[in-house]
Amino acid sequence: MEINYIGEHLLPGRAGNAFVALSFAAAALAAFSFFKASSPNDDRRWEAIGRVAFRIHSFAVIGIILSLFYMLVNHYFEYYYVWQHSNFEMPLRYILSCFWEGQEGSFLLWTFWNIILGNILIKTAGSWKAPTLTIVSLVQLFLSSMILGVYIMGYKFGSNPFILLREHPDMINLPFTKVADYALKIDGRGLNPILQNYWMIIHPPTLFLGFSATLIPFSFALSGLWKKRYSEWQQPALPWAFFTVAVLGTGVLMGGIWAYEALSFGGFWAWDPVENASLVPWLTSVGAAHLILLAKKKKSSTRITYFLTVITFIFVLYSTFLTRSGVLGDTSVHSF
Repeated sequence: MEINYIGEHLLPGRAGNAFVALSFAAAALAAFSFFKASSPNDDRRWEAIGRVAFRIHSFAVIGIILSLFYMLVNHYFEYYYVWQHSNFEMPLRYILSCFWEGQEGSFLLWTFWNIILGNILIKTAGSWKAPTLTIVSLVQLFLSSMILGVYIMGYKFGSNPFILLREHPDMINLPFTKVADYALKIDGRGLNPILQNYWMIIHPPTLFLGFSATLIPFSFALSGLWKKRYSEWQQPALPWAFFTVAVLGTGVLMGGIWAYEALSFGGFWAWDPVENASLVPWLTSVGAAHLILLAKKKKSSTRITYFLTVITFIFVLYSTFLTRSGVLGDTSVHSF
């Protein structure tokens, strides 16, 4: 017998899912178009298509974020993500913290900073626009796939933040799913008390901006290899490299101060595995930035510069995997 559920707000979820699909499709089109624009033929039409596609992707990402914020602010606990990370008792100022506490919210925060930096790159990259935006769009395509939540040939791709509580694999067939008006009677689990701290509001956005910033020198480095301009890429990458060092370093420092205040470590650093995973890419980014700077004055090792620039972004991906995969659940305080 089919149940007619009462009190569920389905429109925000449907809008969010539509934006997720649009984000993924537009990122794929942008990557393909900028790749075609990077060909020796230098077809400006493909570059124009890529630029429009990337802006559509940016619009869709903002749509996803606004849909999820709307659900959190209005306490729509019929959605699993809202139920898992918020409740009625939590102060409004921690809604931001709820947004990026979960895996899907973290990927959205990362994606958001990437669209900001990507649109700046469209305006400033000059002759490097097509190859660098190809790489940025491919990364966006990957991040968009992390919130698709679809099954292809038996494999699940991503985790959708707009899945209903009663449809989540952990909740299917539980007794409450047979109650038509369950959405009117439930409260959420709420935010972990450790995370109800002002540092949770400012630390993750700063850290993820630093993570996003590593993408820009990375895209210039790969573009230099791709277009066989082995040294020329360093000049436009230089300001981005030092921007990365400043922002990522600030984010790591914020995490250390928060640990000192909230977790009673007795010091600013406890060599927690996740903290180290954020520190290592900062160290390699410092090395890359200084080598790029030295290249302006004298010839330096291009191979080492390439290595440090590329490995910084790879370390960022690895640190995110360690934090969000649960691998460090028994060894890190970040296993909340």
